[in-house]
Amino acid sequence: MGVILILERLNLIPESMADMLISWQMLLIGVGVLSVIGGNRTAGTILIVIGATFMIPELITVPHEIRRIYWPLILVVIGISILMRQRDHQRLRQGNDPIINIPDDDDPKSSKSTYNADSFNTFDDFVIFGGREIFVTSQALSGGKATSIFGGIEFDLRKATLQPGGAIIDCVSVFGGCGFKIPMDWNVRNEVTTIFGAFTDKRGETYNDRYYDPSKTLVIKGLSLFGGIEVKHF
Repeated sequence: MGVILILERLNLIPESMADMLISWQMLLIGVGVLSVIGGNRTAGTILIVIGATFMIPELITVPHEIRRIYWPLILVVIGISILMRQRDHQRLRQGNDPIINIPDDDDPKSSKSTYNADSFNTFDDFVIFGGREIFVTSQALSGGKATSIFGGIEFDLRKATLQPGGAIIDCVSVFGGCGFKIPMDWNVRNEVTTIFGAFTDKRGETYNDRYYDPSKTLVIKGLSLFGGIEVKHF
């Protein structure tokens, strides 16, 4: 963005092009491309589609009748992406134990998900315009992916055990939040890029050297864009 502004100030690129390159639409497209490169295809595709859809009127004149179907079109793309994601997950689960749904005592209509410890040592979860709470009980957790867009997702890892050498979790939080409940003896390394967002470790003063185990390191990386990523114990 700095380079583009310098080029625009030097009149090396048109002002109209600079306005297009430095915009919320291009920001979404850029984050989406990085997500796809990082392996998070569903979140990346959705962000690219949203950014590109609202970028088109900046480039060409779009009839009002077509602009009216923008959001329905975006919802269709999101739905197809989620269906394809679920299909891939079902292929991976064939022959494995299914996810167990635990009713929430406060809300009998809701459910909490827990991964079978013998079947899954990684997770890949996506939330948009909603919320989920997931219990992970893997005894050799190697990592996972968490994506929240205009929603919230929380992982309870307190009954999980890290594989030797630790684990890596890749988070993408766009106008949403990701939370992790972890054991007190885990060491957390923050590699999250925050843009108008935040990464917080709320274990606070209860976390000190007597709990620390250097062999249990959880690396959390990714992006928080107008969102938050939080680590806590309770």
